[in-house]
Amino acid sequence: MLQELKADLARFANPEKAIPLARFFKTGKGEYGEGDAFLGITVPSCRIVAKKYRGLERKELLTLLKSEWHEERLVALLIFGFQFQKADTNDQRELYKTYLGHTAYINSWDLVDLSCRDIVGRYIYEHPEAQNDFDKLVSSSLLWDRRIAMVSTFYFLMKGDPAPTLYIAEKLLSDKHDLIQKASGWMLRELGKRIDATILVDFLKDHYDNLPRTTLRYAIEHFSPEVRKKYLAGNFS
Repeated sequence: MLQELKADLARFANPEKAIPLARFFKTGKGEYGEGDAFLGITVPSCRIVAKKYRGLERKELLTLLKSEWHEERLVALLIFGFQFQKADTNDQRELYKTYLGHTAYINSWDLVDLSCRDIVGRYIYEHPEAQNDFDKLVSSSLLWDRRIAMVSTFYFLMKGDPAPTLYIAEKLLSDKHDLIQKASGWMLRELGKRIDATILVDFLKDHYDNLPRTTLRYAIEHFSPEVRKKYLAGNFS
């Protein structure tokens, strides 16, 4: 089945799209995506293939996740998501642990963002005893673990709970990586939009002196230009 999957996916390949994708995902020497390889396949096409092969056996799924091709890894993660939705409690636990045990292959912001909320976020939300995993992820030296920690809190925001987002955003205040600062700002913005803008503004005010400018800019994107200007200047009155 794995070879059939790869053959089906390859039919969507577009070498002309692969070149700009490689630039967009920073695959040059010393960049976060150094050495990654692209087939030039869109996310909707990857979803089509993932849905068709959502019954892929776990051993083959892990082989796919370790692929050199970015889109094959994405399909593997989408299948993870499909299987997690239908799994019983025990199998969800295994999928969750397998996901966290292979984060070295979830090695781009899109791979993280398209998979972690409904696997890691959902699992921890439904199993509070697993919340210590947030601390392990946020303190990891691996960039992708830290982004998984931040973006996974989106599931909590969808359920009306801002606490994990605030907790992890505070833990990541000193993180220098652009992809972490953007993720923190994104989740804080969602907190303000979905739950309470006052909670967001209070957080920004309390941490303004240590808040990365990228995080701040992302967090206040939904405010009016006049309000954004005030907050960028540290005026939260």
